Amino acid sequence: MKHVPSPVTPKRAAIVLGRRASLAVSAGVAAHTFWSSAAPTLTYRLYAQEWHLTHAATTGIFAIYPVAVVTTLIGFGGISDQIGRRAAMLLSLVASLIGALLFALAPGAWWLFVGRALMGIGMGLGAGPSTAAILEFSGHQDAKRAAIITMTAQAGGFAAALLVGGALTEYGPWPTRLCFWVLAVLLAALAIATWFLPGRTVDREKGAWRPRMPFVPKAFRRAFATASVAMITAYTFSVLMMSLGGEVEHDLIGSSNALVNGAALTLFPLALGPVGIVAKGLSSRRALSIGSLASILGMVLLSLAVHRHDLTLYLAGTGATGAAYSLLFVGSLGLVNAGDALHHRGAVFSALYLVSYLSMGVLALVLGVVASTWGLGLAFDLGAAVIAFISAAALVSAIGYAHARKPSDRAN
Repeated sequence: MKHVPSPVTPKRAAIVLGRRASLAVSAGVAAHTFWSSAAPTLTYRLYAQEWHLTHAATTGIFAIYPVAVVTTLIGFGGISDQIGRRAAMLLSLVASLIGALLFALAPGAWWLFVGRALMGIGMGLGAGPSTAAILEFSGHQDAKRAAIITMTAQAGGFAAALLVGGALTEYGPWPTRLCFWVLAVLLAALAIATWFLPGRTVDREKGAWRPRMPFVPKAFRRAFATASVAMITAYTFSVLMMSLGGEVEHDLIGSSNALVNGAALTLFPLALGPVGIVAKGLSSRRALSIGSLASILGMVLLSLAVHRHDLTLYLAGTGATGAAYSLLFVGSLGLVNAGDALHHRGAVFSALYLVSYLSMGVLALVLGVVASTWGLGLAFDLGAAVIAFISAAALVSAIGYAHARKPSDRAN
């Protein structure tokens, strides 16, 4: 029998959002995870100048984010299956809000580390639940439609962070602070809206909650493995786009305007929507295969752009990388959503984000050390080469997964 979300509990306020409004708010929570992640992208260079930070220090500030995400997912990955999507998303927003306020008030670099850690906790608590909530609030729990909504929301958050951050950094009165005050206000408003979501959207698991690793049911582990390689590819793009992107554009490409640099990086999320619409009509295997090839192309174009100091090539590479992310994300979530693991869905999504962010953090730390020791150009080339290699592995994994499935199941 089809499950209907539970009505508000007696202790809740009388106002409860309907399905469409709940879907929009859940998408907003998904969007905030990428906005908070990308918010400092164009300010890393300014922090380095103001506080005399090395590349290792600035990438360390970036890397503490995925480290906090991973730590949160290890301990609390399946929490929304116990306390409900709404409660988990509220905790996520509170953590991100405090993190944004620390950035807005930071007197030194250590405040940034703490702020990024709290934003990472916000991502760890909110990514899986918001993804699961979007699927559950979608009309017929259409897996690919839910993936498109999730990806579009994340792209919107990413683009807003770059454009708003770029404009405020270049033309605002407080270049390293105003964008975080704006983010804090938006997070507070989103938290208020989240309060009015239905109290729970699925039947909670029985028993007392306890911290545990994100869980992947045995029947879905082959699909999860394939999806994980693709998601690792997609998420490591962020190291080049967000950790090194602003400095690469300024130092290696030669663009000094923060708004222009933000607009250039925005081609990455802007490519997600149109390509995502196309990806929705593809099987998961085809989406993953095409996305892997697009990723390799994007890495080649970005490396050429850096060596030739060519902004046009850089824009082309950024667009190709965005298209690759879209295809890989939709294909990955399509594989995971195809499994009927209703009571473990939050934990499964959290496990998927765990491996993705762990890879992102490791790569960011390595590239930061390389950039400080041997130069930003070599670090960028190394990052592009690593991502191209993982893309090839994702392609092989997608093809192997398709051949391993029963002929009747290969439509996905």
